[in-house]
Amino acid sequence: MAEISQQTQRLSQKYQTWYQSLQKKEGIPVLQVDEVASKVAAFYEKMRGIIEWKEEHLLRKAAIERMLKRRLLLIEEAKEIAGPLVLELIRGGHFPNNSIEERKIEIVQGIVHKYIFIIKNSSSPKEELKIQLFNWILGLAACEIEEVLDPPRKERALIDYMTDLMKERIEIKEGALVIKGISEEEKDKQIYIAVQRALFKLDSPIISYHLLKLYYSQWINLPQEQLEEIAKNIYSIKEKIEKDLEHPLSEKSYQICERYDTPYLILGDIIGKDPINAKEILLKPENVESLIKESYGKRLKTSKEKLLRAAIYSVISIFVTKILVAIFIEMPFDIYITHHFSLAVLALNILMPPALMFLMILPIRPPRKENLQRVILEVMKIIYESKKKDIYQIKPPPKRGCIMKGLLLLLYLLSFIISFGFIIWGLQKLDFSILSIIIFVVFLSLILFAAIRVKHRAKELQIEEDKETIITSIFDFLTLPIARVGKWLSSQWERYNVLIILFNILIELPFQLFIEFLEQWRSFLKEKKEEIH
Repeated sequence: MAEISQQTQRLSQKYQTWYQSLQKKEGIPVLQVDEVASKVAAFYEKMRGIIEWKEEHLLRKAAIERMLKRRLLLIEEAKEIAGPLVLELIRGGHFPNNSIEERKIEIVQGIVHKYIFIIKNSSSPKEELKIQLFNWILGLAACEIEEVLDPPRKERALIDYMTDLMKERIEIKEGALVIKGISEEEKDKQIYIAVQRALFKLDSPIISYHLLKLYYSQWINLPQEQLEEIAKNIYSIKEKIEKDLEHPLSEKSYQICERYDTPYLILGDIIGKDPINAKEILLKPENVESLIKESYGKRLKTSKEKLLRAAIYSVISIFVTKILVAIFIEMPFDIYITHHFSLAVLALNILMPPALMFLMILPIRPPRKENLQRVILEVMKIIYESKKKDIYQIKPPPKRGCIMKGLLLLLYLLSFIISFGFIIWGLQKLDFSILSIIIFVVFLSLILFAAIRVKHRAKELQIEEDKETIITSIFDFLTLPIARVGKWLSSQWERYNVLIILFNILIELPFQLFIEFLEQWRSFLKEKKEEIH
């Protein structure tokens, strides 16, 4: 009989704890919002989800951060902010109605006070650093609030499980990193970061929050003395975390974890389906194989749906944004500055970016059928005890002399010149103005970067490596420079997206006031209706 590994048994126990926590407790007051107001607010949040163009699993955290920031900017003191914030989140469909306990409002209020205390008691000579800290701190606060309202016990268990196994399997070859050695503690931390990025595609704010809890075991309930000490040193703490996230080992570990994360997700599905009897189920490998196939099939179907949804949302987002840019920037520039306005060029400029996005996503396909057999084998390897463990090596890059480095950099620079030069030449032939060319190149870079990200998501179940061909090498040579620019622009886009700023100022604030009024009005009508006998 196959013997289940100790790590897998611990994972099964943690899933049982998670399952028991889902059972409803009788007699505990829960938060409730008006159903009509909730439907209106939820529709608005879905529209924002399309325009903000974020990954689905990050939308809720982003919504908490956005709402928290808006409420803190409108009031000087953070008193009694938790109640309205949590109710707004429920109305927006981010949490189910009648599911969050009323007592959690007090906990959320304490979280808000903790982070506001850190902001107010930090000191920096530069105003720009204060703004960066404010945004960083609110990102952490959003992570903790989300964790309190919906504890990710199951996800945390799987992260810890994969981290433990990857610590045993990842081996660093001498010379793999351009640093003077690396401690075992640092290696483990970087694997922990890589697992979070690979397994659940967690972003930097969430991982930063998890690192804070790693550094400060009492972070959830910090003593006042330690809180004051953290507030004084918050800039150095932030800098340390950012260095951890940018460590060269993190990216190398991520590549390995990203390739082998599918077996862990599949095992999580199998145990999560019946946590109470999971151990007995895993003791029968012949039954496990059929469960792996079932889970893989469901994930493959979900992956296709997500891919289609990402394609549609991204095309709509680009199309809407491009129209607004064309109307408010390009048209006035062409009419009043260059005095050379062409409706045909404008239509082409509006339609080309979303059409390109659609064409780039269209050929993306899920993994081949042969991938399933590899997944089955890898799941079996992690479930059961084995004397021989797989080792994933992080190898040093090929040694290159100064001449070779110079030639490679020159070739990379040449790819920039060819790619952007060809695009600009083509747009000039189509009679695009200088401003229209710049805006088109910006959108093209963002599109290519987004398409590559969607392509990676389509491969999240894939273990086998793709085979490189001459065509893919040429494509990479021409598109990599544009994608790199798109990656940089994407980070700036999130900070300075004009459409989002306009939404927040002109639409969201009055809309939320209307929703709260609608809920109060509905409550008032209900009271009056009950008075009629």
